[in-house]
Amino acid sequence: MRLSGKAALVTGAARGIGAAAARAMAAEGARVLLTDVRDPEGSAVAREIGGGAAYRRLDVRDEADWAAAVDDALARWGGLDVLVNNAGVTGLEEGAAAHDPEHASLDDWRAVHRTNLDGVFLGCKHGIRAMRPRGAGSIVNVSSRSGIVGVAAAAAYASSKAAVRNHTKSVALYCAQQGLRIRCNSIHPAAILTPMWEPMLGDGPERQARMDALTRDTPLRRFGTAEEVAAAVVYLASDESAYTTGSELHLDGGILAGSAASPER
Repeated sequence: MRLSGKAALVTGAARGIGAAAARAMAAEGARVLLTDVRDPEGSAVAREIGGGAAYRRLDVRDEADWAAAVDDALARWGGLDVLVNNAGVTGLEEGAAAHDPEHASLDDWRAVHRTNLDGVFLGCKHGIRAMRPRGAGSIVNVSSRSGIVGVAAAAAYASSKAAVRNHTKSVALYCAQQGLRIRCNSIHPAAILTPMWEPMLGDGPERQARMDALTRDTPLRRFGTAEEVAAAVVYLASDESAYTTGSELHLDGGILAGSAASPER
């Protein structure tokens, strides 16, 4: 029970990495407040976990929502030990709008940054406020491999995730300068098999061929799983990582270890 006695809040917890992180932390003894804007799915995951899990709505773009959610956690458990800023969007969820550097609209660019970057900024801001009375805690920001490299067809997503990587380091330094044992680290998943990929993969006989094509440049030649990312979250949330702050953890099947890519249309 590596997280026994700890209280956690997870954003984007209705499915994918967020749901897996909530399950994994609860299994290690944490009390978890799951948040999302997908209320039926989020509530179902909280009921499935049972015990010390609860769900509430949180639009990470809204500071008033953040303040209320963090206050809810404090009222429930008397403190907050772990914050997982996981909620994010690619900008491509609603269809084939252009997201390349030449054709993306300013509104679409800003919409991605509002969720991916503003949401993390607000989470860190209110997370520090909640953790300050105890002088300790762990903030885990879910960035992406796309925060390390460019993505021609998803420029706003790549930009926002790169900013999350950098802001993580600023938060880590600030907390250390304040004399707080509040750590802040970022996780950088690559191709993780979550619902985000399903529209591209489909469920027909060509599914495996599409999966193979999408991972052919990954040294381990497969998708990662949400549970593998959740294991990294548990480590960063636990006291085992007490000397780790301002760091970035890559979960990419080795793709950043040295593979080269050439531009493709």
